[in-house]
Amino acid sequence: MKTVLVVNHDQMGHGDASLGRKLLSAYLGRMNRDSGLESIVLYNAGVKLATTDSPLGACLHQLQEGGVDVLPCGTCVDHYGIKDRMVLDRVSNMDEIVATLQAADKVITL
Repeated sequence: MKTVLVVNHDQMGHGDASLGRKLLSAYLGRMNRDSGLESIVLYNAGVKLATTDSPLGACLHQLQEGGVDVLPCGTCVDHYGIKDRMVLDRVSNMDEIVATLQAADKVITL
């Protein structure tokens, strides 16, 4: 089953930002290709997670190295001016994001 995780914010849930980042870190730390996770789509503030100054950047890079396709939205990366701080090999685009979501058997949005 192809599972895609959508992360559209730089924390999990609403409320305390520090707690939200801690929860998201714990969640991502338990995900891997073996769990059925095929792709992670990052858009809006979620792209900030894939930067060198993010505590989750290394986790996302490790997931990518393990075979999970991590797709940060290029428009969002440009909007936030963070392209030079990305820890991932590439940025994506809306065509690829739409195709990934349409091909998924299950989409989880955090």
